[in-house]
Amino acid sequence: MEYEAVIGLEVHLHLKTRTKAFCGCSTEFGNTPNTQACPVCLGFPGSLPVLNRTALEYALKVALAFNCQIQEFTKFDRKHYYYPDLPKNYQISQYDLPLSRNGFLDIKLDGKIKRIGITRAHLEEDAGKLIHAENFTLVDFNRAGIPLLEIVSDPDINSPQEAYEYLTALKSTIEYLDVSDCDMEKGSLRCDANISIRPKGAKELGTKTELKNMNSFKAVRDALVFEIKRQTGLQDLGQAIVQETRLWDEKSQQTLAMRSKEEAKDYRYFPDPDLPQFIISKEKIAEIQNTIGELPQEKMQRFIKDYGLSQYHAKILVDNKEDAAYAEICLRGYPQKDKKVVTNWLVGPIAAIASDNAVSISGLGIEPKDTIELIGFVENGKISNLVGKSVLAQMAKTHKSPALIISEQNLVQISDEASLERDVNLVIQENPKVVQDYKTGKESSIMFLVGQVMKKTGGKANPKVVQEILKRRL
Repeated sequence: MEYEAVIGLEVHLHLKTRTKAFCGCSTEFGNTPNTQACPVCLGFPGSLPVLNRTALEYALKVALAFNCQIQEFTKFDRKHYYYPDLPKNYQISQYDLPLSRNGFLDIKLDGKIKRIGITRAHLEEDAGKLIHAENFTLVDFNRAGIPLLEIVSDPDINSPQEAYEYLTALKSTIEYLDVSDCDMEKGSLRCDANISIRPKGAKELGTKTELKNMNSFKAVRDALVFEIKRQTGLQDLGQAIVQETRLWDEKSQQTLAMRSKEEAKDYRYFPDPDLPQFIISKEKIAEIQNTIGELPQEKMQRFIKDYGLSQYHAKILVDNKEDAAYAEICLRGYPQKDKKVVTNWLVGPIAAIASDNAVSISGLGIEPKDTIELIGFVENGKISNLVGKSVLAQMAKTHKSPALIISEQNLVQISDEASLERDVNLVIQENPKVVQDYKTGKESSIMFLVGQVMKKTGGKANPKVVQEILKRRL
């Protein structure tokens, strides 16, 4: 039987406030364990929580960016469960009256737009962190109480790749809002997945499992691929799928059973008596809406329209907010009307060097004016494309201007025919077989000879001039 996967994602996002959700403790990452905790976030008797205003505003900003309806009336609830890193034995969260509902995010896959619904985005507090050793477990409460926004998608995702595209688009939008660093290594962005399968064309949902412990978007995709195979195998054998929580094991590339899956009734939700119910005014919503600015999808469409970029290139350049700003300075500053050459450098050699250095394009430390100058030198023939890439690598290392590097190393391109004749003659003498191939009709062989001349001149020869001399000589 052919099956269809039904996937819903729960994204937990640390909001980058200076203090925790309901107390004044610092949220700074990496400090000594248990130095950022107080009676409120540890749940001591008699302590009272107070909502962090900035956390609320950041949560509203995210909800509006994802087209959610903001609830005029909302409240906080206690979600009861026991974990060693949850000192109160309950989590302050939101149940039946969340901050927002009914949003959406559009993703593009195989050239088609698909709308993924967002069930809700609600505010809660994070738990602490357990550190497991061989014979014991330690607990660090520095993270307990950090404001956490949970973004729950509708079960509209039908493949691991769709899940990957959704998470990538979600993260990019959140980074543009500047409300979270989205650092998965720090735990600032975490994702759980709910997945079930059903016969293709069926309406009824199958038994779902929840997947945890995925520390990258690739891991989410890999875990979903495995789980689809596992559940399909059980169905084909006529065995029941158990509703449970499973952990993703990166080493063995498989999911492992952790515990039976809790439902809402297991958490015994009730309204938090220490936090008042409150109303979000239309004026407040409008105020937050005005702070959002241009988001990735809007910027991508503008780049296509204003600079003539392809959709593929525009998407790459706008994924990162700082890179998009860097790219726009380069595109605006380049004097020629056709901006394709700038785009090709940004998504090609510059992106490659950034990747090798594990930084973003804007994080390379190369000034946009120097990038524009380098591209100009290559386009006007002062240096060859090959030398241009070499100069770019040196710019990333030394942060010197391209003009200075070219001057110091005498890298100016040789375009004078008289200066190139000697090297062309040598290459013709050294490669008689290639010369014969060209004379018998294999015209592409001339490019090998051009490459040999480029080697002899250390990449400084003008390849167009070399090709003209070779054609004339042959």
